[in-house]
Amino acid sequence: MRSLSRSKSSGFLDPQRGPMLTPRFIAALVLVVLGVAWIAYYYLAVRVDPTVFPEPKPGQPGFMADLKNWNYAIGLGAVMVGLFVAAHPSTPLGRNRGVVITMLSCFLIGLIWICTYYVFTGTHLDKIPVFNDLGQYNLMVGIAFMAVGFSYATRWE
Repeated sequence: MRSLSRSKSSGFLDPQRGPMLTPRFIAALVLVVLGVAWIAYYYLAVRVDPTVFPEPKPGQPGFMADLKNWNYAIGLGAVMVGLFVAAHPSTPLGRNRGVVITMLSCFLIGLIWICTYYVFTGTHLDKIPVFNDLGQYNLMVGIAFMAVGFSYATRWE
């Protein structure tokens, strides 16, 4: 009885739903945040703007400049793996309402990503950050979000 009252006082542990912060969930959050940060840093600090003449030197670190568009694969891959890792029942996103919310969110993000690409593909795609560098690979990004959504759909009860 004593352990039950102690667990109810803790905001991070709900005896009916399980713990909120598990090592798996923390690892998933770190992967998602690092993936977004990787893409943002590459796009804002390292990437060379192809419309500027004469072309400036790429930013630092040099290895990121050498990777060019592979930086998007690294960043988006980390985001997708982080979301996939969070689909486990030991995390809040992998059980109960978290499954449905994350599944629908991934489906919607994928759909919006693909629709945005198709709507702006003609003349205005060069003005949208990240979309302008990815080109046709935008379709793969949208489909990847939907695939992660399907991984959550397998957990839905």
